[in-house]
Amino acid sequence: MGGVRTALYNYLFARKHGGTFLLRIEDTDQTRFVPGAEDYVRQSLEWCGLIPEEGPWSGGPDGPYRQSERKALYRQYADQLIDADQAYYAFDTPEELDAMRERLKAAGVAAPAYNAVTREHMKNSLTLSADEVKERLARRDDFVIRLKVPRHREIRFEDLIRGWVVVHGANIDDKVLFKSDGMPTYHLANIVDDHLMRITHVIRGEEWLPSAPLHVLIYEAFGWVRPAFAHLPLILKPDGNGKLSKRDGDRLGFPVFPLDWQDPVSGEKSSGYREKGYFPEAFINMLALLGWNPGGDVELMSMAEMIGHFDLQRVHKGGARFDPEKTKWFNQQYLRKHSDAELGAALHKLLLDQGISASLERAMAAAALLKERATFVTDMLEGAYLFREGSPLKGDTEAEAELRKRWKPEAGAAIESYIVALESTAEPTPADFEAAFQQALAASGLKAGQVMPLYRLLVAGRMQGPGMFEVSALLGRDEVINRLRAGLEHCRAWG
Repeated sequence: MGGVRTALYNYLFARKHGGTFLLRIEDTDQTRFVPGAEDYVRQSLEWCGLIPEEGPWSGGPDGPYRQSERKALYRQYADQLIDADQAYYAFDTPEELDAMRERLKAAGVAAPAYNAVTREHMKNSLTLSADEVKERLARRDDFVIRLKVPRHREIRFEDLIRGWVVVHGANIDDKVLFKSDGMPTYHLANIVDDHLMRITHVIRGEEWLPSAPLHVLIYEAFGWVRPAFAHLPLILKPDGNGKLSKRDGDRLGFPVFPLDWQDPVSGEKSSGYREKGYFPEAFINMLALLGWNPGGDVELMSMAEMIGHFDLQRVHKGGARFDPEKTKWFNQQYLRKHSDAELGAALHKLLLDQGISASLERAMAAAALLKERATFVTDMLEGAYLFREGSPLKGDTEAEAELRKRWKPEAGAAIESYIVALESTAEPTPADFEAAFQQALAASGLKAGQVMPLYRLLVAGRMQGPGMFEVSALLGRDEVINRLRAGLEHCRAWG
């Protein structure tokens, strides 16, 4: 979800300023490659309506857009840094690196690092003779290329969200730029590609803020003008206690890749917003407000409105708490924005999938009644009683128990009077049903609260739902009368 929010903010910023929104697949770390991940990214962005103008699926002037397909060009840039004395070869074996860390730990160094101090005691092109370096390269010894980080240097840059960031060079280690497997690390590939693709703004998650000073150094080492940086706040759990994780997936309703990811504790498989029936526009609207305030009390916004309002200056510095209930509220609001025709078509399909016969016209009429209480389209299936004939009480133990609590012979007598009143109206409207009900109440001397629960249970089989006079009009006079009579007979059989 954090990745989609980052993409969304990039999209909004690019659209706001007439820029280009592009997507690059950064797959240089082959140990973390997951089959199907790229397709999942594509499906997710397309579902959200975040379509890149340039990328691996649409192409563009700066392709290819997969770093694994750009492998051949990175080595020349690593060599360029070596030639400029901004980087160096390091031939240390894993065992030698482990020994170095253990020595530093024994000396009381809390965070052992390969840096301006420790590199002087390691096997690299800064400590070995030129001849030995040539010899090692000639016999193809394993090596990495590391950035030569200056020790006595203060790195300063202004983040568009967080203001000035200052880090001392002594706190940055000599990061590997090019690996022994012939692939660049993220740090090198990212900077080279951003430069070649003429990236002007890098808007990314807060977790990359510690790497930003390093990236500033790499840009300076190349002598390139760097893009502007903006680091977004973390998305936190509802209680604010930590960043959202995969373990929170199904419980909080955000998508986890892969979709068959299984919680190691509960054993449950994950699913996401799309799978749970959220509208993409509701999801995007919610996500936009996780860390950004458009100003005022504005909450519901179309994509065009979000673009118009978007301003990095209004992005928060602190973490944004995810609220699953607020997310449901957004979906409810967007459901109500859909027309009865759209909702009816969706309900019609769900009914047919459930084996319930229904006309599209009737489904549209039912959707108009059911949408006010629904958060998801599937919630409208609670109105399935509107499409079946006969008493809704059959086999419903919960409704049966509620009916036993609500049954009073005098209320049953009022229902009988109501039936008589309905029989004299050929095609009653909601207003006709209400008039007949009021007439029955007046004759019985009872109040609506004494009879309406029984009426609702006998006709709808539930205590909550749309207005009963509208429900009755949709069912039709004869069906309502049949349900009332069957229900009364059932109740009186209790004795």
